[in-house]
Amino acid sequence: MHMSDALVSPATAAAAGVAAATLLAVAVRQTGRDCRCDGEADGRCAHVVPMMGVMGAFVFAAQMINFSIPGTGSSGHIVGGVLLAAVLGAWPAFVTLSSVIILQCMLFADGGLMALGCNIVNMAALSCLLAYPLVYRPVVGDGMSRGRIIAASVLASVVSLELGAAAVVAETSLSSVAALPARDFLLFMLPIHLAIGIGEGVATAAVVITLHRYDPSLLVDCQRPVQPDSRRWRRGLAAAVAVALVVAASFSWLASSKPDGLEWSIGQVNGGEEIMPADGKPIYGIVADVQHATAVMPEYNTSFAGIIGCGVILAVVFGITRLCRPSRRRI
Repeated sequence: MHMSDALVSPATAAAAGVAAATLLAVAVRQTGRDCRCDGEADGRCAHVVPMMGVMGAFVFAAQMINFSIPGTGSSGHIVGGVLLAAVLGAWPAFVTLSSVIILQCMLFADGGLMALGCNIVNMAALSCLLAYPLVYRPVVGDGMSRGRIIAASVLASVVSLELGAAAVVAETSLSSVAALPARDFLLFMLPIHLAIGIGEGVATAAVVITLHRYDPSLLVDCQRPVQPDSRRWRRGLAAAVAVALVVAASFSWLASSKPDGLEWSIGQVNGGEEIMPADGKPIYGIVADVQHATAVMPEYNTSFAGIIGCGVILAVVFGITRLCRPSRRRI
């Protein structure tokens, strides 16, 4: 669902950019406050920062695997917002997924630089800050039974994907730079992202159930002891890193080469998958040049892109949260 620059106008991009930057600033501040503890009131909060890095790397690796949507000629990949929020909480999840989206844009040219604010709002904000608190948490409840986890994961993933698809159509329509009739565009975007949302929900439920069975303290919504088992927690963290690296290094090669839901919908509306930026506006060329300069691995064009991306995300997410963490006052 990564939008390209050709879909958005400078005005729409600027508005979405301001919204995304504001939300990210609030999220970083709130995450820093939540992490400010001595381990006495909540032993889990000391583990949030490394979990953000590890889960960010895991989601980045998982996003590289596109699964085919039967009978459509399209494919989809998970967004990961609901999964991140189930493990980390809403604000840390938003920081983590936003970091993933930013790095995908800057290092791999995945999604337009001008459309970066739109992509953060559509994928991170709508999943972490809306679908998770309004759908996932009420459905999963306090019991965390397997049935509730599955229902909550599927419903929240579908809602977040459908909201994201509708937001893409709205932003494209408001921009008026791409010849995509809003009604036709929406009629293709909603059904294909419904299917992708179901797939993401099943994948999310599988991971959450696995984490719950291994160590309930890894999940933010679970009724858990005050102090997690540190040794067990470290083993789980190491296992998550290992899985992310294996996925990034190997399984991503098996990903479907079919167009994703957004590309497929555009193709169904205009008969092709490529939309060129609006003519006569030099800002598109300037932004493209900047992104070309920063994208050292455009379109993941190296066999080690997945592993490198996981490492960078681990470092960047950890660095952001550590730098912005409030300092403790000495009495």
